[in-house]
Amino acid sequence: MNENFKNKWISQLKKGTLSYIVLNILSDGKEYYGYELITGIKELTSIDIAEGTLYPLLVRLKNEELVDFSWKEQKSGIPRKYYTITKEGKSTFLAMKDYWIDLNNTINKL
Repeated sequence: MNENFKNKWISQLKKGTLSYIVLNILSDGKEYYGYELITGIKELTSIDIAEGTLYPLLVRLKNEELVDFSWKEQKSGIPRKYYTITKEGKSTFLAMKDYWIDLNNTINKL
C-alpha cells in the first residue's frame, strides 16, 4: 500500500468536506463561535481541525456570503465573534446536501 498517497488523499477529502460540515452545523439556525464549531466538528466527525484551518475557511464562507458574523460582549473577557448561516448559505448547503446524497448513493453502488 502507498501510505503517502493514501494520506494525501484523506487530507484532500477532509479539506473538500469542511465547508459542507461547517454549513451543516450552522444550518440548525443557532449562533456558534469558532471554538464551538471546532468542538462540533470533532464530535460529529473524525476530523481533527485546528483554528488555523477553521478561521480562513470561515473568512471564505463570509466572502461568499454563505455565513455572517456578529460580535457579542461577554460577561468576562473579550467579545466573541459568533457565526450564523445566511439565507444564501442555507440554500447552498441544501444543494450541497442533495449532491452529497447522490454521490454517496453512486459510490455505494460500486
